[in-house]
Amino acid sequence: MNYLGHLYLSPDTPDFLVGSLLGDFVKGAAVNDYTGDLRRGIELHRKVDQFTDHHDIFRQSVARISQSRRRYGGIMVDVFYDHFLAKHWLEFHPEPLPDFARRVYTILLERELELPETMRLVLPRLTSEDWFSSYRETSGIDSVMKRMSRRIKRDNPLHAAIEELEQEYEGFEADFRQFLPEVKGFVDQVADQLASKVQG
Repeated sequence: MNYLGHLYLSPDTPDFLVGSLLGDFVKGAAVNDYTGDLRRGIELHRKVDQFTDHHDIFRQSVARISQSRRRYGGIMVDVFYDHFLAKHWLEFHPEPLPDFARRVYTILLERELELPETMRLVLPRLTSEDWFSSYRETSGIDSVMKRMSRRIKRDNPLHAAIEELEQEYEGFEADFRQFLPEVKGFVDQVADQLASKVQG
């Protein structure tokens, strides 16, 4: 799952929501710099990534990627799943996606000084361009893939990765619909375990 997926799966509290995004920016032992639900959000993010990477349905989606881009298949499928989550958002969440996105942006902006520098650099564009709502359209996913392509220093095929989504759209969508309840059930169990940990 990508940004939106992690937010959807997170317990809906400010610290957990922020922590769920920090998981993409806080690496290794740096998690020890955080406490409480911020840390638990990072830990949940990591557990979701591990669950996802090893799940048969997710691997089935990766196998849909052409051989020339398969090396980046996991990254691409994470983003493609965010598209389908955004597209069908109201099937899974009671709050309209634009309202949910604005609420998360407000939380992030209020907590900006607590965020690592790498996340602070992304924040202005994330909020002003409303990335989360943009995932509803394939054009928004195309923009995500192009941004990812530019961030990778070596040559890579992600700049045109939207072709993969368009060519196997129905297959990816079917995989997503099968996978979401699987990962949601996993998170419900793990979140309860994390919530029961001693604070700090």
